[in-house]
Amino acid sequence: MAIELAPLPLPSSADASKFTNFGREVKNIHPGNFTPEEFKEIEEALYKYDALLFRNVDFTPEQQYALTKAFDPTSESYGHGNNKTGENKRSILHPDLKTIPRQPQVQLIGNGTVYDHEGLAEAKLKHPHHRTFHKTTIPAEDNLTHTRFYRWHIDAALYDLAPPKVTTLYALKVPRGESQTLRYDDGTGDELKVPLGTTAFVSGATMFNILPKELKSLAVRGKVKYAPHPYVWMSPAHAMATGLGIESEGLELPLEELPPWEEEKIKVFPICWKNPVTGNLHFQVHPCAIQELIVDPLPAGADREGALYPDGAHIKDLKEVRDIIYKMQRPAIAPELVYPHDWYVGGRTQFIAARDLMNEKDLVLFHNRGVLHSVVGAFSPDQVRAFHQCNLAASSDPVGPTEEDVAKYA
Repeated sequence: MAIELAPLPLPSSADASKFTNFGREVKNIHPGNFTPEEFKEIEEALYKYDALLFRNVDFTPEQQYALTKAFDPTSESYGHGNNKTGENKRSILHPDLKTIPRQPQVQLIGNGTVYDHEGLAEAKLKHPHHRTFHKTTIPAEDNLTHTRFYRWHIDAALYDLAPPKVTTLYALKVPRGESQTLRYDDGTGDELKVPLGTTAFVSGATMFNILPKELKSLAVRGKVKYAPHPYVWMSPAHAMATGLGIESEGLELPLEELPPWEEEKIKVFPICWKNPVTGNLHFQVHPCAIQELIVDPLPAGADREGALYPDGAHIKDLKEVRDIIYKMQRPAIAPELVYPHDWYVGGRTQFIAARDLMNEKDLVLFHNRGVLHSVVGAFSPDQVRAFHQCNLAASSDPVGPTEEDVAKYA
């Protein structure tokens, strides 16, 4: 039986015209039990639509690992290295992840305390909150009614290991609660109504497609160099209120204070990554971890009028690098371009109708090389949220724009 695909329900805030090729619910198949032919359909659908939802499935850590691995059969370790997130307590990822002992590629994430779970006698989970990372914060009295994007990112170590192709996220426990107002707090007045504990997604393809000509040219010619051990490097720094990068205050750890690192393990990636099925270009930059920007010259015969860095450039000033990337990425996180996934059954009218109908067995697969995503939400200490997350360091690095792409957009 062929799999069935249905569009994901969009919130009223979304510009539906920008989501025609984003997100599908998959029906008529269990994600833990599929034939090779059925998997090919799932794989093609993921790269075509960037996010897939399986509703109300029982799903073991072993099945989650097997499904994730199917997208890259020679991959093996968790995207940050098995158990590596717990080895360095200075990493900003350290408090967020607990490894499932018998399946170390699967992580337990969420909020509150979980007992006797998959070999973990007790797991104290900490939902990332912007107060621990952002330079400015929402007033304490608004803490449970308002929220922010915590950190827009790609799931990737960005040092030594290749970025995972796919992330799988399985809801085990979802707390009840009213919707929250997400504040951008960047002077635009932008706000977004979101379900409690949503995971927010934006399309990297849309991020590229809406750029003006001169920034498209820069995107197809550009590469970003990431800091070594970036999650340790950025740990003393503060994020911007939008979660889309770091404030340039000079607070990053000096390179000599990082864990031992090797120059050849530092990652330099193209700004745009090529979709293996559609051929589309996705703007895929982790803004918090970038250190340098490298721009190739315009190809021979290209129109130089209005072009940025027509002769190429290697920009090492960190604030300048961040400002350029922010200018390119910020339009794509506008409220109408954000998909905030509702972990409740069938969605809710304005996110709160029929809120007792919870679905604690949603499984979402997302194309980690095609979207950016962010944790969202603020919980009280007694609200338990538990998810299993799996992604695997890929067997190869992403592929950037082709010569034809550069000729077309430069």
